[in-house]
Amino acid sequence: MRAELAAKVDEVNKSVELLRQHLNVDRSRRRLAELNAIAEDPKLWDDPERAQKIMQERTSLEDALTAIDRVTQDLADNIELIELGEMEGDEGVITEASAALDALKAELARRELDALLSGEADSNDTYLEVHAGAGGTDSQDWAEMLLRMYRRWCERHGFKVELVDESAGEQAGLKSATIIVKGHNAYGWLKTEAGVHRLVRISPFDSNARRQTSFASIDVYPVIDDRIVVDINESDVRVDTMRSGGAGGQHVNKTESAVRLTHIPTGIAVVSQGDRSQHKNRATAWNMLRAKLFEMELKKREEAAAAEQAARTDIGWGHQIRSYVLQPYQLVKDLRTGVTSGTPQEVLDGDLDPFMEAALAQRAYGGGPAQVEDVD
Repeated sequence: MRAELAAKVDEVNKSVELLRQHLNVDRSRRRLAELNAIAEDPKLWDDPERAQKIMQERTSLEDALTAIDRVTQDLADNIELIELGEMEGDEGVITEASAALDALKAELARRELDALLSGEADSNDTYLEVHAGAGGTDSQDWAEMLLRMYRRWCERHGFKVELVDESAGEQAGLKSATIIVKGHNAYGWLKTEAGVHRLVRISPFDSNARRQTSFASIDVYPVIDDRIVVDINESDVRVDTMRSGGAGGQHVNKTESAVRLTHIPTGIAVVSQGDRSQHKNRATAWNMLRAKLFEMELKKREEAAAAEQAARTDIGWGHQIRSYVLQPYQLVKDLRTGVTSGTPQEVLDGDLDPFMEAALAQRAYGGGPAQVEDVD
């Protein structure tokens, strides 16, 4: 076989094996058999929400396993075609088989990305929090810009967004905000965005038009469902009610509908004020607290948990994961993977996939640059 074709076949073979490892094919087949048995239970649809999740997981696994089998067979078929074409001197057959290998490479790249989103909670909905950091009004404005960026990314991917909590800045922007992002693999994608984000621009709040550096942090933690049990001792939780500062008109300003829960052993606090009903806000806050405690447990299982947590303790210099420069030049640079974009406005309009894909690959495969120099 010609050297360039042999190299292409070798690339596809390696991609297939890598995909098999990430999917853990044997385990996935056992899980699919379990889901098929559950799907045959006539009582499944007594709980439509659970049924929908079961069927969604079943379809996803079935699709992935079918694709592995088909790609493996297609690879074998195209190797035979190449060998046959070389034996008979038929360049047309060789060219066709080579193009088919290119198509397989492209499909495997997409499949590998899907396989990266196979963590325990990756398929779940997610909470996303934004907090303004060092930089005063500029950072509060930057926090609002980041929230808009993630909303726009969600729109591009068909995810639904609901506001849970919002604290406005004194002059402009946001001190903090929490949203729920609903959609398949919402947590798997957005978990890569957790950390400190740095903005460099000419400040719109400075009458002297000086360049300003601003910081804001993003926290991401999964919405947990009935597959995940988190036990919380209620005596460890302080419950405070207060008047809501969010949407809702006069009603929320006159009644203590907002709820804050503080988990005393860990210091984790959550606030929900997105609904007029204190009862609904209380339920949402409990779900958020369980999710945060679960996310904390997930982090303990990761080798990089300590470093990642340290990066969030100070929303300022030396802790940023990505820098966005609007003046005097245009550049967005991820300091974990080295991925860059020369079109910051597109990134701020939600074009985040290249950054997320690179971060997912780095988590799964390791490697990547040992150190990435930040931009000025």
